[in-house]
Amino acid sequence: MKGLESSLKRLPGKHSLFWKLACLLIAFCLLMIWLSWSWGRYMEQQGAFLSDDARATLSGYAAGAERAWNTGGSTGVDAWLQTMGTRESTWLGVIGNDLQSLSSYPLTDKESQRLTFLRGLDWPVSRHAKGLPWLKIPFPVDPGAGVLVIELPQRFMPGRYQLFWRVVTNGVIPGLFTLLLCVGLYRLLIMPLNHLREQANAWRADQLATRLSHDATSRQDELGELGRAFDHMSERLQSTVSVQQQLLRDLSHELRTPLSRLRVACDSEQDLPQLRERLGREIDGMQRLVEDTLQLAWLDTERAPLPQEEIQVQALWDMLRENACFESGWPVSRLPCGLEADCWVRGHLNSLAQALENILRNAIRHSPEAGIVRLDGRREGGEWHLWLQDQGGGVDEEELERIFAPFTRLDGSRPGDGGFGLGLSIARNAVQRQGGRLWAENAGQGLRVHMRLSAR
Repeated sequence: MKGLESSLKRLPGKHSLFWKLACLLIAFCLLMIWLSWSWGRYMEQQGAFLSDDARATLSGYAAGAERAWNTGGSTGVDAWLQTMGTRESTWLGVIGNDLQSLSSYPLTDKESQRLTFLRGLDWPVSRHAKGLPWLKIPFPVDPGAGVLVIELPQRFMPGRYQLFWRVVTNGVIPGLFTLLLCVGLYRLLIMPLNHLREQANAWRADQLATRLSHDATSRQDELGELGRAFDHMSERLQSTVSVQQQLLRDLSHELRTPLSRLRVACDSEQDLPQLRERLGREIDGMQRLVEDTLQLAWLDTERAPLPQEEIQVQALWDMLRENACFESGWPVSRLPCGLEADCWVRGHLNSLAQALENILRNAIRHSPEAGIVRLDGRREGGEWHLWLQDQGGGVDEEELERIFAPFTRLDGSRPGDGGFGLGLSIARNAVQRQGGRLWAENAGQGLRVHMRLSAR
């Protein structure tokens, strides 16, 4: 029973390409079997039986012989046979039921022997027999009065085009149906692969915006899944390249200012201690900028899942709060936490700590004098909904999403004072990499940054 269930699980899905190919090949095989049976039978009849025209002509001869016998007896039959001799270059005879000639000329021994091998009009005729067959055709009105015996004229022999029709039946028609099968397979398999090849060639030509057609991606089989994967990969590749190019442009722009100040400081005539202090400050700022940019680029391109563990948010906040108070000089009372000890989430500790730290630093930077930054949250099903709110001036509604873009500084502050505009971008990437969400909204006084993480 388990083996049967395992075999059923291994069967392709109902939209699988396997079933399409199976149906196509089964239909082709059934069509060829039907063709072989029906067309072969038809050609057999055409090649082994007299045609309708031949039967009608021979039946007309029998009717003429009957009229000659009824009107003139033996003399009439003699006259009719003489007339038929000018029309047909074959042997004809009119025979009674006693197998004796109805004409005035008796049958020879050879002709009498042939009477034992007579065929009817509806009998099959073999082209491989020696000589032409002899046929007996009863009188149409009074069959008991006599029959017409005739050696079948050559022009009435069936199967004159037998070789031609055999070539058509066994070669041309199967070839045409095989060509139709190839066309079906081409449309089913090769055309989608050609679309994928064209998209790959477009990537090679740096045309990353190229997408597959709707017909290629709307299929429900494996090729449709492959097409959708190609489109997703193309979008991801285009997005990654675009982000990297934007990071390089922004980084080069951000580096110009400290480099210019370094050049000015080197050319200045300041005292050595002042010059050393100035150079150290600029180098530290450049180092932070490069490290943050590289980290953002790594978070954006690295898609491997991060190892997760159980994290108590309250304990993590206590550690971050201690560091923030040391850096900013704020008292602990201005960084309260409304979470209880039962707030446990699943995530990557270092990434989550860095995300919270960046959000906290951004909130402190934009808080007014004596402002408060509060962490709070609640459990919603299998997730914890956390939010961190400051008492700053907030952000315009149309800018709420842009603040998560790299190198975005809405207040126009310069590096070293207002930051580089990378903190919230790094935070969002870090949260998303562990399956969470990060967004912001204006909530009364100040900005509220929301975070959703999986609960323990």
